[in-house]
Amino acid sequence: MRKLLIIGAGKSTSSLVRFLSEQSEVEKLDITIADKNLKQAKKIAEISENLNAVELDIFKEDERAKAVKVADIVVSMLPARFHIEVAKDCLKFDKNMVTASYVSEDMQSLDEDVKAKGLTFMNEIGVDPGIDHMSAMQVIDRIKNRGGKMLMFESFTGGLVAPESDDNLWHYKFTWNPRNVVVAGQGGAAKFIQEGKYKYIPYQRLFRRTEFLKVPGYGKFEGIANRNSLQYRDIYGLENIPTLYRGTLRRVGYSKAWNVFVQLGMTDDTYIMENTQNMSYREFVNSFLPYSPSDSVELKLRHNLKIDQDDLIWEKLLEIDLFNPDKNIGLKQATPAQALQKILEDKWTLQPKDKDMIVMYHKFGYELNGEKHQIDSTMVSVGEDQTYTAMAKTVGLPVGMATLKILNGEITRKGVLRPIYSDVYNPILKDLETYNIKFNEQNVEYLGYNIENVK
Repeated sequence: MRKLLIIGAGKSTSSLVRFLSEQSEVEKLDITIADKNLKQAKKIAEISENLNAVELDIFKEDERAKAVKVADIVVSMLPARFHIEVAKDCLKFDKNMVTASYVSEDMQSLDEDVKAKGLTFMNEIGVDPGIDHMSAMQVIDRIKNRGGKMLMFESFTGGLVAPESDDNLWHYKFTWNPRNVVVAGQGGAAKFIQEGKYKYIPYQRLFRRTEFLKVPGYGKFEGIANRNSLQYRDIYGLENIPTLYRGTLRRVGYSKAWNVFVQLGMTDDTYIMENTQNMSYREFVNSFLPYSPSDSVELKLRHNLKIDQDDLIWEKLLEIDLFNPDKNIGLKQATPAQALQKILEDKWTLQPKDKDMIVMYHKFGYELNGEKHQIDSTMVSVGEDQTYTAMAKTVGLPVGMATLKILNGEITRKGVLRPIYSDVYNPILKDLETYNIKFNEQNVEYLGYNIENVK
């Protein structure tokens, strides 16, 4: 039996474990799920008798090294900042490794040593990053192989609530880490290139500069710029492309309402507020507004942000119970962002019967034989339930597939890698289609970066 170690039993691990468990007999796998929370690891392991659950604190070096040493391959499903500890052990004990997270500077620094030992450290093999890389590079390489010149690449991904579970005015629920949603876009201006001109969107303007897109069968969405699109020029081999833009998808109207929180300062995570444990939701809102002994909190907010009483934004704020004087934040020493997250989690947590949805949208503009063309490519995946979500599926399946292909010698590239090579992405994308994760392409009129479509 070949020993496979999965470190981390978080939300995205469910589909990964189910996939590998289904393959375990044919592939002769002995699978161990390790997590500091043994109860959580055991819960995931309950689906099959051939799964083992063990307690593992990755900050206990001896414990971590012992687990890595006996494995044939290691999958790290830990938070991104912890991968490096596992990676160093994998390097020390000559073990291949797979993660779904972005390649950090620390991880990249191991590249030469990983190559020297003939190892494969596959990163960014989840959904975003992951499926976005593979699906984009498949089309980009196809265009280039035909002699085409890339003029435009836009890419958007969103973790959203599925239409059948969409029952609030925001058309949104938390399908992943709520904290990442609350602090999204902070830490610098969004950077991209448009028709050869560098463009920057500072955080305070981010949620008022969105692009509209229509996904066949699913309606209209808005794209919010990611922080740094420019880094993908080198990764995708698009150094001279005139337009490159990556963003996050939400339903239309979300960003305009979210901008209320940004303008008030509620998404700030840099300082601690006083007495948040006993602070009511209403007091939290009031703390960001001017003092007035006569005006209500509602009136002050509408006046300061110029929101009419019949505006849908106002209805959205009321829907999340923002002005409730009887509900407390209940968190000690919370930052504004943490307090806001607590309020939103009360309303936006997926219910047992709710389903989530992953939506991905790519635009490829190119020139071939003197003519300009455009391909729009979309993918939608809907989850099964709270456990086997679309997010878990689109993260876990490519991780599992890459793990088996490395273990079986089908992926032979060495070093610290992303899945941007045809010998990696073609077989995995083909396998994903059997799980109904597939892209639909349409040839459309090339319009360039449609400035009329941006508000």
